[in-house]
Amino acid sequence: MKEEKANILLVEDEENLHETLKLNLEMEGYSVTSAFSGTQAMKIVSEEYFDLIIMDIMLPEMDGITVTENIRLDNNDVPVLILSAKNAGHDRVLGLKKGADDYLTKPFNLEELLLRIDKLIIKNKKISDKDFAFDTYSFDGNTIDFKAQEASLNNGDKVELSKKETMLLKLLIENKNQVVTREKILQSVWGYKVYPNTRTIDNFILNFRKYFETDSRNPKHFHSVRGVGYKYVD
Repeated sequence: MKEEKANILLVEDEENLHETLKLNLEMEGYSVTSAFSGTQAMKIVSEEYFDLIIMDIMLPEMDGITVTENIRLDNNDVPVLILSAKNAGHDRVLGLKKGADDYLTKPFNLEELLLRIDKLIIKNKKISDKDFAFDTYSFDGNTIDFKAQEASLNNGDKVELSKKETMLLKLLIENKNQVVTREKILQSVWGYKVYPNTRTIDNFILNFRKYFETDSRNPKHFHSVRGVGYKYVD
């Protein structure tokens, strides 16, 4: 069993294959969420963080290529492995062009599938866990000490930061001038299987504005990007 369960969304409408895959993935220690149609998959992805999505192409309501494309349009960088009976070269190319990270044709070797899954999850985790280059960060008269979990503000005050405040600040600053998606925040700050609602993250951003902004009602540094995520601007 794996020390920490990775969370996989399995999107496959053929029930026997779905149950066989789910059973084998759970035996490997993965936590598996099921979807049997394209629209169901889209709804689940909008609500939860996943370490990997296994995606069939021929699905009811919305095909797997369209689902993958929509996931990428939402700036969600979750790895997608397409599992399909379509084995022509142009089908593979289309799947990869639309945002899939890997493409495996049916029938497949179970051991090969499990190896590909493991490699995609490890690769994504390494990207997510990249080292933060500094222990302190200063902007606009404020200084954040990430190790001490405290901040010196431009008005001379000091504030103690919670662990999650420190983690979220670090994530936003590490990706300054870029939108950090809600999914990425869920993964990096709250971890697996714990999903705060949007209001929770918004409250953290409001706190940052109170701490660091000259005018919290007209923020210069901490921004919410409706329907996508959050952004720090230097």
